[in-house]
Amino acid sequence: MGVKGKLIASVEVKCGGHSIHDIFHTSTHHISNISPGKVHKVVIDEGETIKIGSIVNWKYNDDGKDKICKQVIEAADYQKKSITWKVIGGDLLELYNSFTIITSHDHQWTTWTLEYEKKTEDTPEPLVFLGYALHVTKDIEGHLLK
Repeated sequence: MGVKGKLIASVEVKCGGHSIHDIFHTSTHHISNISPGKVHKVVIDEGETIKIGSIVNWKYNDDGKDKICKQVIEAADYQKKSITWKVIGGDLLELYNSFTIITSHDHQWTTWTLEYEKKTEDTPEPLVFLGYALHVTKDIEGHLLK
């Protein structure tokens, strides 16, 4: 069993957290148009956009490297403006036995929570990925403020 960890970061968004949530919840496939340098493609393989059980494939660039991430939506709460994405395939699972991403949004804040289990004690904390997620959030904010 690997070492479990949890990272949480919040970023202020001038467009309102609810607007960021709406992009993730109903317009996920447009994120690649909003942040093309970071997100190359988002495809919903199974189910509808952001409903429990939906399978979402991301092709993205993180830290200068092209990567993929396959996720299943475990929870989506429109009232609380949160989505739980469990990673089921891709580059993150090369370093981590499990990896779950929770996005939550309220008033002027977007919060990213990463829960993971490292494969080895030497595996780094996913700080680069967390920074990447915050940058994508800021790209979405910039798009919404145009």
